[in-house]
Amino acid sequence: MKEIINYINNIEDKIISYRRDFHRYPELGWTEFRTASIIAKRLLELGFEVKYGKEIFSEADRMGVPSAGILDSNYYRALKQGAPEEFMEQLKGGYTGVLGVLNLGEGPTVAMRFDIDAIGVSESTKENHLPFSLSFNSSNDGIMHSCGHDGHAAIGLGVAHTLANFRDRFKGLGTIKLIFQPAEEGVRGAKSMVKAGILDDVDYVLGNHIMADEENGTLICGTNGFMATSKLDVSFKGLPAHAGAAPNEGRNALLAACSAVLNLNSIPRHKDGASRINVGTLMSGSGRNVIPEEASMKLETRGQTTEINEYVKTYAERIIKHAAEMHEATYSISYSGEALVGNSSPGLIKRLARIGDSLGDFNCLIEESNKSIGSEDFTYMMDRVQKNGGQGIFFILGASLDKSQALGHHTSNFDIDEKVLVKSAKLFTLLTLDIEKNCRE
Repeated sequence: MKEIINYINNIEDKIISYRRDFHRYPELGWTEFRTASIIAKRLLELGFEVKYGKEIFSEADRMGVPSAGILDSNYYRALKQGAPEEFMEQLKGGYTGVLGVLNLGEGPTVAMRFDIDAIGVSESTKENHLPFSLSFNSSNDGIMHSCGHDGHAAIGLGVAHTLANFRDRFKGLGTIKLIFQPAEEGVRGAKSMVKAGILDDVDYVLGNHIMADEENGTLICGTNGFMATSKLDVSFKGLPAHAGAAPNEGRNALLAACSAVLNLNSIPRHKDGASRINVGTLMSGSGRNVIPEEASMKLETRGQTTEINEYVKTYAERIIKHAAEMHEATYSISYSGEALVGNSSPGLIKRLARIGDSLGDFNCLIEESNKSIGSEDFTYMMDRVQKNGGQGIFFILGASLDKSQALGHHTSNFDIDEKVLVKSAKLFTLLTLDIEKNCRE
């Protein structure tokens, strides 16, 4: 164990360099062409069996995929920014996930998930923003790694290097899968990978998040505060008319949308737990004297349980339908993201707490937290493994950089203490080895 810890400590600069490279070239969900191709190349060089592109996705279950034009423009941008060409063809169409498999003999199958997508945020250019001052800030306008997924991808490669380096020593331990997932933002990517079957043979699945708003040195071993969620894109279609000369001849799509918004926020809350609904965008109209022909809005529902979220979603669908009918408009609903509730397995929580305590890297160790942290589509992976009789865990590492700065996630000045990357790589590697070792015994 000590030798493994020393090895990970010694590759810290390599892990940080991966993080900074990914940070400089951020890519939104389903457009992570450069990121995925670099990961695939590195895993292949390290001796992993590598699968990527369509073979690890269920096409019918991909959600919120950009238009063909957006996918193409990002594809060619990735090539210009150094994406390895030999891997790019299979990623076309936005199939930007990678699976690395290391077969070490008979034993359980352990999967680790690392999300890799960025956010639609313009990065700070202030001198006190470390990525800018050290010249690894975003090169892609309006896109930024402002949630830490650049760090997650780097952690995954750090784990890959470690496993490859000690491969001969670990023979007979079982099978290890490293899942590099696209489109976590908007909870769009995990479901299609699960439906493709890549977790059907997995006995243990591990996931984590580094958090800039948690104090550095904090380890939360098991997180249970996920809310089930659904992301809805709604379009209303009416009939335009002159607002002064013939308003009665129009069918006002904006009125239908506004009626829906007001009533969506009036959905009764559920007796069995917390629920949420939010209309985040509403767009309509072409001029002050034209009856609006079209309107579109993006909204989300959340629930403390899957059943509560389903209640809110069904109620919302009914409101949208009747709002359209009231103003003689038509409507359509598409789903651009979904996630489930999830609870970490107690046995894995205990194991991780013991490992975390032994490392001496953490001054605040919390075994379990039920605090609400929004939604996370890793829950699809955890749900599949647990329903098949396995175990899953999602742990959090504090990565605050400077208490004097507001480094909230999804903000322009988001940043992390890069020391957390090595800590996370140690936890993934040592927990995996602990699982394999105990299963042999």
